[in-house]
Amino acid sequence: MTEQVGNGTSWHLVGDWFDVCKCSIPCPCTFAQPPTYGDCEGVLVWHIREGNYGDVRLDDLNVLMLGVFVGNVWAGEHSDAYAAVFLDERADDRQRAALGTVFGGEAGGWPARFGEMLRPEMRGMDVVPIRVEIDEDLATWRAEIPGRVTATAEALTGPTTPGGARVQVHNAPGAEVGPGQVATWGRATADRADAFGFSWERSGKSSKYFPFDWSGPD
Repeated sequence: MTEQVGNGTSWHLVGDWFDVCKCSIPCPCTFAQPPTYGDCEGVLVWHIREGNYGDVRLDDLNVLMLGVFVGNVWAGEHSDAYAAVFLDERADDRQRAALGTVFGGEAGGWPARFGEMLRPEMRGMDVVPIRVEIDEDLATWRAEIPGRVTATAEALTGPTTPGGARVQVHNAPGAEVGPGQVATWGRATADRADAFGFSWERSGKSSKYFPFDWSGPD
């Protein structure tokens, strides 16, 4: 994704991940099933609350990806996967290199295992302003790259959901952040992309939020 810092360095990232995609609610991918329409496209967002790659601090930085694939990633029965990645413009050169190493899979850990399953063709990479906001009570979450990407969602609710409660899944068979985290379900209120050949605009489809806690290189 960018100039590499080097391999074998210890690292640890803790933060928030969410997506908005074209699947109906709930996205079948979380249950390790094929996407609603056989293919999926959407926005994936990572906000690092605290993190380091060796002595490089990565606190409060963001990464965003546009992605498309056909078939079931979790069953190893997919094709035509491609992606574009955006790194936070607030990161300096060392931080950008560290982000590229971790999220590109060269530093090991969960990103390496997930990348090995997906194997997307990279359509582009850019360094841009990425605005991410996540309510502490998970009522809403949102991300924006001005003029290029908007991803906003509100927590899923209904007539039998207790006030303030969140619709969640434990032990998801297909968690994009790896095992052991809890999915909170939402409804996308905006899902727009216009970058690197990705182009769509919709709302009302699936969104989900996961915390993540990764380390490597193991």
